[in-house]
Amino acid sequence: MAGRRRGKAARGRRARQLSWGGAAALLLAVVFWASVWPYVLGVVAVGVVAAITWRLWRTDRLLRGGDRLWRQEEAVQAGRRTLTQVDAMTGTEFEELVAGLCRRDGCTEVRRVGGAGDNGADVLGRLPDGRTMVVQCKRYAPSRAIPNRELRDLLGARVHFRADVAVFVTTSRFTRPSEKFALEHGILAVHRDLLGLWNNGASLKSLGEVNGRGQGDARHRVRWKKAYGG
Repeated sequence: MAGRRRGKAARGRRARQLSWGGAAALLLAVVFWASVWPYVLGVVAVGVVAAITWRLWRTDRLLRGGDRLWRQEEAVQAGRRTLTQVDAMTGTEFEELVAGLCRRDGCTEVRRVGGAGDNGADVLGRLPDGRTMVVQCKRYAPSRAIPNRELRDLLGARVHFRADVAVFVTTSRFTRPSEKFALEHGILAVHRDLLGLWNNGASLKSLGEVNGRGQGDARHRVRWKKAYGG
């Protein structure tokens, strides 16, 4: 009988000890949380803000990329005039067309300067790589050919404006000697065929990679004369 009473008393003491231990643990947890919860909430808040910021940044990049692509496609479409339409332009309109194509391809500080006292330049600007350029534009009838003299004038303009690159753009073609002259003096000679490619989306940089080509052989020149005369 006495043993049962002692066992019951021992169990009671253990129950009270567990109760006190649990209460103490709960009290410590409450005290700990009270001191830590601002930091926990701060970390959570920073994480949420970071996630929202990243999502907004990514959305902005996607939208900007899509808008840039759309604008580039619009610029190409706007520039896709037929060469017949280009032939009907005034000299000033043709210069504006060339300036617009330069801007489309990433050239900066592009401005039309053609007119009286233009010192041999119609368009000035900078290539995407930062080099300065001077452009001469000649909207001639397709039957005409560009002689050396006009290319020499462009060389003078390159020296006058201290430009790194000289570009000659025409709606006609270059004579064999003038084409050779352009290659020897580092002039980008954009004849009618290359102008058609440029007008339809090819970049100015890509034209430099085929400089001196595209006017064809003797048979091509015969077809040219049949089509345009001269």
